[in-house]
Amino acid sequence: MLKGINQWCYPDDTPLELVFKYSRDAGFDAVELNVSMDGIGLAMNTSMEEAKHIREIAEHYGLQLRSISTNLLWKYPLSHYDEKVREQGRNVVEKQIELASYIGADTVLVVPGVVNEETSYLDCYTRSQDELRKVLSLAEKQKVHIGIENVWNKFLLSPLEMARYIDEFHSDYMGAYYDVGNTLQFGYPEQWISILGERIRKIHVKDFRLSVGNITGFVPLLAGDVNWKKVLQALKNIGYKDTVTAEIPAYSYGPQYLAEDTAKHLDIMLNQEMVNH
Repeated sequence: MLKGINQWCYPDDTPLELVFKYSRDAGFDAVELNVSMDGIGLAMNTSMEEAKHIREIAEHYGLQLRSISTNLLWKYPLSHYDEKVREQGRNVVEKQIELASYIGADTVLVVPGVVNEETSYLDCYTRSQDELRKVLSLAEKQKVHIGIENVWNKFLLSPLEMARYIDEFHSDYMGAYYDVGNTLQFGYPEQWISILGERIRKIHVKDFRLSVGNITGFVPLLAGDVNWKKVLQALKNIGYKDTVTAEIPAYSYGPQYLAEDTAKHLDIMLNQEMVNH
């Protein structure tokens, strides 16, 4: 498996070249970039030429760009009751796919929707599927996978349901972007991995403390209650060999040290002796 780090692991104002330098120096294989409205790196107005230049910079540092994330689908949910908001969300996914094709990434992370007082569970399910079906042909054409992420959105609360949601698209380019830490409050990551199986396109990792039990319970790797031995064994059992990408809040001081610490933690997690004993 490859060691990856998300751009969000660095302060928002970190120049892209420093993101790549810190990541390479720490020993990462890949960096996951994020599409913002107008931030550093990939954005909604990034051109093909600009994206290809970013790919060249990453290659200069010996890094792969295997996936793209975004937080814009929280602002423009594909499940929103307003058709215009859903259209904006669909534009975000289309831009992700377009940029992925330019930088050589094969997966885009998608938060499918949000259940709240305004959007029922059923509406979230049907609306988000309807919107994703509209972009699926573009994903298939560009050979870019859509990875549905499990997040704290009160939606897709079990691995069986997530598997069903994905399977109903009947496409090899619709899969899961599975986040290990996001599951722990509600279930067992190794069970999710076993059930989702070959649907998993990419993996996010962070840790979580059950004693906290709320959104502030997310902590750096190895500092929480995730059973990494079982998680890594489950990944091994399904034959997963792609990127394991850390997604952890940036250090307020010395951002490069988070990269160094996280790389060491990933080395411990991915060590075969840990998996086999």
